[in-house]
Amino acid sequence: MLNVTLFTYNAFDENTYLVSNEHNQCWVIDPGMSNPAENKHFTDYLSEKQLKPQAIINTHAHIDHILGVQYLMDKYNIPFGMHEAETPVLKMGTSSAAMFGMHFPKTPQPTFYIKEGEPLKLGEDTLTVFHTPGHSPGSISYYYPGGNWVVAGDVLFSGSIGRTDLPGGNFDTLITAIRTKLFTLPSNTIVLSGHGEATTIAEEKMHNPFLK
Repeated sequence: MLNVTLFTYNAFDENTYLVSNEHNQCWVIDPGMSNPAENKHFTDYLSEKQLKPQAIINTHAHIDHILGVQYLMDKYNIPFGMHEAETPVLKMGTSSAAMFGMHFPKTPQPTFYIKEGEPLKLGEDTLTVFHTPGHSPGSISYYYPGGNWVVAGDVLFSGSIGRTDLPGGNFDTLITAIRTKLFTLPSNTIVLSGHGEATTIAEEKMHNPFLK
């Protein structure tokens, strides 16, 4: 059984997720730690719970979601995966950081690519991967039926959707991805977003003004 723990970091209040199993193995999704204090906060938790990071698996590569990637790669000697279509966004990391006055000395390089239809296994548990572009070209969402949740990155929020005015974004593509991928999940599925509070598929089907 996979458990998911939420951390919120950096000036964008970005949600970093830690997915762990009963064997203390874990994945880190979208590590957004932006300074030594946030790094310590996160790694102290791993130490306290005796968790063993296996990989970083990002939903996408906007700067607020990748700030802690290289730190964790170096500290734990773990791989970093994302969708290959997200490569142009990742390459903009340094310039994006400079625009916001953030310290970002090195853009991490992915060591593997994550594809829709190829399950991710942590021990005996599996995440289903959905390619959900529109906010960015390589945005992906991770669905775990056993826990009734989906980590959707910046694709779908409580009462809103991801921005589509950034490079590689497209409104129609995003709406289609939500309707054809996320909205096919059970209505009581919990949506864990890249910012803000959790919601459910049912709530967004009924009340999200962008998806009426």
